[in-house]
Amino acid sequence: MSMLDKKVPPLLLAGIAAVGIWAMAAVLPGAHLPAWLRIYGALLIFVSGFLICIAGIIEFRRAKTTVDPRIPETTSSLVTSGIYAKTRNPMYVGFTLFLIAWAMYLTSLWSLIIVVAFVVFLNRFQIKPEEEALEVIFGQEFAAYRYRVRRWI
Repeated sequence: MSMLDKKVPPLLLAGIAAVGIWAMAAVLPGAHLPAWLRIYGALLIFVSGFLICIAGIIEFRRAKTTVDPRIPETTSSLVTSGIYAKTRNPMYVGFTLFLIAWAMYLTSLWSLIIVVAFVVFLNRFQIKPEEEALEVIFGQEFAAYRYRVRRWI
């Protein structure tokens, strides 16, 4: 177990990544995209991320289990319905789409490095410890779910 495991709330991490994307876009040259593509493309990606996040939250609320990813040990039920039948981490998929939309809006291809770093950090310090906790709580049920449904998409 690392001292960073489950310590940085994913929403805070996404905020830090968004600031990093903005900073990188300010100092490195951007791509030349038509304004309509930059704006509508970013909006479409952002809305997709928002809907995926909301779908995840709705399923957690229906199951009456915790949404706080820092304490997976308090999870009362394994949610496998709705969006969770397609991805084990819809909120993280949504956050990643937010960051991609932000980079697209700023026309910063270099910022995709930050998006990749965000995904790598989440996989190592958030998702892996969450999955270990869920395996302890739900055993074979979680193992079967993990086999059946992809981590991301």
